[in-house]
Amino acid sequence: MLRSNVLKQRALLLVNRRSRRGRKLLKPAIAQLEAAGFELVQPYLDRHSDYSELITAHRDRVDLVIIGGGDGSLNAAARGLVETQLPLGVLPLGTANDLARTLALPTDLSQACQVIARGQTQAVDLGWVNGYYFFNVASLGLSVKITQGLTSGVKRRWGVLAYALVALRSLWRFRPFRAEIQIGDRRLQTKTVQIAVGNGRYYGGGLSVAHDAAIDDQRLDLYSLSINHWWQIVPLLPSLYHGRYPSPLTEQCGPGETIEIRTRRHRHINTDGEIHTTTPAQFRVIPQALRIFVPVTAASPPTL
Repeated sequence: MLRSNVLKQRALLLVNRRSRRGRKLLKPAIAQLEAAGFELVQPYLDRHSDYSELITAHRDRVDLVIIGGGDGSLNAAARGLVETQLPLGVLPLGTANDLARTLALPTDLSQACQVIARGQTQAVDLGWVNGYYFFNVASLGLSVKITQGLTSGVKRRWGVLAYALVALRSLWRFRPFRAEIQIGDRRLQTKTVQIAVGNGRYYGGGLSVAHDAAIDDQRLDLYSLSINHWWQIVPLLPSLYHGRYPSPLTEQCGPGETIEIRTRRHRHINTDGEIHTTTPAQFRVIPQALRIFVPVTAASPPTL
């Protein structure tokens, strides 16, 4: 483990202690971060704690924020990170860890602590929908049913396989719906089981929203799964993992553009695994919204 040779930095540490890995790895994480030279601020957390409020409340008392948890925990902190502009360190202790996958962050705890200690940050974009931020993907349709079926018990029992198991059960019962999508002056009509709007590359435990998506490319990528029967998704499975979709309904949205989605009845929208809003929905990308600690590359010297 690296040890800091500069003045100690104060880090706000927020860990989802309700997760199995959070409970198991909290003490080792504290020990390794303190050995790396961080002075940790650890506020009391209960199940109703608002990560963004805690970050905002500590904005003048810490130099960075470290979050131990999954994509839901990171999503809960997005607003506070944007408001304070404190850099973010990630300890991937969740089930899917899709943001960590997008940024090539190590899932090994010791290595994740070293990434933060080395101090290299990367500016990343955020997606925005109806006032809510998202790191990875915001979606409606089948993904919402999957999220509703992914109880903490199911995730604890099956881990990342829970996504596939719940998806198959949800797909069996789900019916297509009609949606209108507008990007700039382009208006598209679709009959679909799912529409996904991606900021990063990965979501849902390793699915890919677009083969060339990046979290700093200042664009959103959209795809629609236009199928009528559950079995039609089978030939699309490689596309879901590689992000190359045969459907003509794939679109991109850059800075200054918005995506608007309307449906006949209100449909819930899932942002990074959390259900926050409904259609009608307006999406946009927020370029270079915040900084995250990433592995040091030869081309990029430490920035903090």
